Amino acid sequence: MTNPFAGEVSLTIDGVDHPCKLTLGALAELEAELGEGSLVDLIARFEAGRYSGRDLMALIVAGLRGGGWRGRTEDLLSADIAGGPVGAAQAAAQMLARAFAPGGA
Repeated sequence: MTNPFAGEVSLTIDGVDHPCKLTLGALAELEAELGEGSLVDLIARFEAGRYSGRDLMALIVAGLRGGGWRGRTEDLLSADIAGGPVGAAQAAAQMLARAFAPGGA
């Protein structure tokens, strides 16, 4: 069970719920992966809707890793994410919002 007050989001992949959380390490990995200079730039990119499918996948992978998942991006290429691309985008938006909200929720 995920705890939104701890910044966690649940994402169902291939019928299995996974906790996702943007920890500091996950954010640093995401920042490097997407080539952003700062967390502010990273957030602005998503808020402005200037993200690609690759960006979304990188955010999902970072959140999964922050939640303890030990997989690779390649493991998700043929995975069934609940809600499809829209479900993935909603989970990503929740992760970003909860990572920077006071109290995580």
